[in-house]
Formats: sequence, structure tokens, C-alpha cells
Amino acid sequence: MTIAPPTPDTSLSARQSLAHGPLSTALLHIERALRGTGGWTEARRILAATGPLVEGREAGLFLGAPAMAFALHLAADGTDRYAGALHTLDQVVAAHTRPRLAAAHDRIDAGLRPTFAEYDLLRGLTGVGALLLRRNPHGPELRGILDYLVRLTEPLADRAGQPLPGWWVAHAPASDQNATPGGHANAGLAHGIAGPLALLSLTMRAGVHTERQEQAIRRICRWLDQIRQNDAYGLRWPRWISHRGASPARPAAPSWCYGTPGLVRAQQLAAIVLEDNDRKRMAERALTYCLADTRRLDMLADRGLCHGVGGVLRTVQRVAADADTPGEYAHRFEPLVRRYLLAAVPEEDGFLVGRAGAALAHLDAEAATTPQGQWDICLLLT
Repeated sequence: MTIAPPTPDTSLSARQSLAHGPLSTALLHIERALRGTGGWTEARRILAATGPLVEGREAGLFLGAPAMAFALHLAADGTDRYAGALHTLDQVVAAHTRPRLAAAHDRIDAGLRPTFAEYDLLRGLTGVGALLLRRNPHGPELRGILDYLVRLTEPLADRAGQPLPGWWVAHAPASDQNATPGGHANAGLAHGIAGPLALLSLTMRAGVHTERQEQAIRRICRWLDQIRQNDAYGLRWPRWISHRGASPARPAAPSWCYGTPGLVRAQQLAAIVLEDNDRKRMAERALTYCLADTRRLDMLADRGLCHGVGGVLRTVQRVAADADTPGEYAHRFEPLVRRYLLAAVPEEDGFLVGRAGAALAHLDAEAATTPQGQWDICLLLT
């Protein structure tokens, strides 16, 4: 029996998804063109076919106008390439940001809980902030996002009057709808507080400040200290905290999105701007333990960025580049590259869990602690 292949999703949202759609593939073509290992034809074709762009509240760094702005920013690479389009998109992103900030402050004022879509990297204001840091670092919109993230870190009382972290969401993680009755505080880089921590630290490192920004960074770090686990598996952090406590009980895969590597990078960046050498050593030691634990590395799904070896590769490179002892990672990097080559190739074409992202991670596989390119801006690694 012959089975017809699935019909490609040609909807607007699919075409301009940085996570899963053709726009994600454009990032790989752009990076190859910038390195001189490929041409611009395919990247230009994909970019030209992406519009009309989603501009509403569902847009974010990984979808719609902000996603296109990020792709064109990479393609421009400091030149006047796409200057006209980028100028227009900068105005669109600014106009998109202002009502989202107003809605977020109204929500906090009302004592309501946020959602991932309000604050996180993939759909929320943290992702928009990562873009604005590169496009308009001294503009009022980025300052507004930083002010909002400071408020997000402040405790917010529940119905019984007990304080909970300001980023405590009422819903469950997308991966398990029954995991957290009563909501949870997420720790990860993709959907949790490590994303705002990385952005607050990266902006401060770039000389972009707002009031109480340092206090917010310290508040997040204290919470991560409170939930940190130190046992036979080494230093690690749970994916989230719910009313039931930490979850999962056993170590998870050491991924970029939820695992130790992403949390280490966010805390390393925080330690750098806080000049906190003890935290920096702790975070870097946690990654060393993680890379030595083959049982945990065996849990990685494939070559992809989000849950796979590719994301660990790139994160380790960024941590090593800022580490006190980068050589500590050099002898662990080659086995990680071999693990990447033995891992399964993702089935889809996308960036976060697909072949495009996996290929981007491997472009610098021989570089160890000196990765090139800025495509991982959207992962808050740099």
C-alpha cells in the first residue's frame, strides 16, 4: 500500500515560524552565505515568500514580524543590506511591544498570574527583548521590557495571601498537562525564569540598565539557589517547582531548554555582571559534572537544539568562551561532537527541534571555545 506524504502546512504562521517553518531554514542559508560556504539565492527566496507578516499579540521572536526582523538582522551582518525592510520592521516591533507591556503591567496590578506567552523567550516579552537588544538597545521599548521583567521577579501573593514567585503561572507545562495542579514556577531557559535572567544579564553586560535591575538578577539567583539540588548526580536544577515540590524527581536530559546547560549559561552571565566569582565557579562546575555523566547525556533526544546534542554543543561553547578555565571543557568537547554525529538526525526541517538548527550547531563543531556567528542570539546564549 502506498501512503501519501503529509501535506505541507503553507499557512501564514507556518511559513514565518522561526521554530519550525521555512524561515528557520533561511537562518542556515544565511549563516552559510556569511561564512562564504554557500550562496544567498535560497535565503532570499525563502525571505521573499514569508509575508504578509503576523503582527498581532501572537507574534514574537519565533513568529511573525519579530522573527523576520531577527532573520534580516543576521543577514545584514552590520551592513546596509535589507536596511529599508529592517527600518520598517523596527517600527512594527516597537508598536507591537507597547500594548503588550501595558497589558502585562495591568495583569500584575490586578494580582493575576502570568502565562508563558506573556514573558517567555519563545512567545513572550523576553524574546522581543532579545531582539531589541540588537536592534534598538537604548530605545524606550527595551527599557520598558526590562522594567516589566523587574516587576515579574517580585513575589505575588496567592489567594491565601502566601507569596509565590512573580513568574508562577496558573497553567501546567506544555509537556505534561497534569504535572502541576495549582500551577508552577518554571526554571528553564525557553519558558522559565532563566530566560529573563539571561536577558537582564546580557543587557546589563551591554551597558543597558534600568532601576532595580541588579536586584532582580540577584532575586532570581537566590531562587535558583533555593531549588538547586546537589547529590550523586552533581549540581542541577529541577525543571519547575509546584505545590508538590520539585519536578521531575530524577535528573532530566541536560538540554538547552530546560536542563543544566541552559541554566548554567544564564547563571554564568548573571555572575559576570554581578562580579560574583563564587556563583560563576559553581555554575561552571555544574556543567563539568553534567558533561561527565554519560547516563544523562544518553537521554538527549537527537541532534537538535532544544532537546538534543546540538543545543548542548552550542551552550558548552558559549560557557567555555567565558569560563575561568576554558580548557576544562576542551577535552570534553570532542566526545560531545562524536555523540552528536552518532545521534539521530531530526525528522523535521525546523530550527528548535529540526535539521536546520542541528546543522547550525555543527558548523562550529571544530571550533571548541571560539564559536562564530550570532544565530544563537535567539537562544539567549550570547
